[in-house]
Amino acid sequence: MNKTEIYLLSGFLGSGKTTLLKNLLQQEKQAGRKAAVLMNELGSVSIDSDAVQDDVPLKELLDGCICCTISDKLEAQLQGLLVESNPEVIYIEATGAAHPVEVLDAVVSPLFAEKIDFKGIITTVDSKRWLDRKKLSPQIQQLLTEQVKHANLLVVNKTDMLSEEEQAKISMDISMINHHAFTILTTYSKVPIQEVRKIGFSNEKKNHVHIDLHLRTFVYHFKRHIILDDFENFLKSMPDTIYRIKGYVKFTENSYPYLFQYSYGMPLYMKEYMNMPLNLVFIGEEMDWNVLAAQLTAMEEK
Repeated sequence: MNKTEIYLLSGFLGSGKTTLLKNLLQQEKQAGRKAAVLMNELGSVSIDSDAVQDDVPLKELLDGCICCTISDKLEAQLQGLLVESNPEVIYIEATGAAHPVEVLDAVVSPLFAEKIDFKGIITTVDSKRWLDRKKLSPQIQQLLTEQVKHANLLVVNKTDMLSEEEQAKISMDISMINHHAFTILTTYSKVPIQEVRKIGFSNEKKNHVHIDLHLRTFVYHFKRHIILDDFENFLKSMPDTIYRIKGYVKFTENSYPYLFQYSYGMPLYMKEYMNMPLNLVFIGEEMDWNVLAAQLTAMEEK
């Protein structure tokens, strides 16, 4: 089954996300790929939807942020795009106030996790604002840092307005926060689509290093029920770099699965009264996902 690629466009207000989206859609069209867009805006009126051409399937989420107040609506809209349009790629443009981990948690639903291939987070950075960020509130400074920290590809915009020394400084600043992401210094969000397609997870292990340092999603599909005590012990071994776990798990002697959620080390179980796909979605970084999968498989084989 061909999975739909998903890219998340992150970045603060005015950093060039919509311009980047427009550029990427044009390149996808030239490549003959069917793209779709899910756009989130905080206001009740759409402002940026004109950037998306009429022949590109578009779903909008208005009047809230997908990482908090309207995450349930995002799941429905995303599923609608997958079913109605069956695109090869979906670009999700988050609001400027969105935290990447929270958005990712809202995007990757266990209901359709097997149909999507989350490729990564592209963060746009306003270079002048970054250099002047100390003038911003501590909350905004923290958000800008988090958006940079969790990116797979960093697009540093408006660099034509910087001196060579300023360009060098911003490159050094960003590499100290996130030295794993590829960084492009550009103007008007001009990014070759080839660089975007490079950011997906590769199964090829270089130099026998199995630890994946980027923020990733990992989906495990249970084939049968497991023992609750084994699962609880598994959770106790989770490192701090696992930020979220959610999905459906069926335990021994239960007819139906539980909806399971895990955040900040706290598990939550909610009993379901119908059979659901037994998918468990993990969000984290600095993990050897092969080891984690082996632990889950061992639980099933008992």
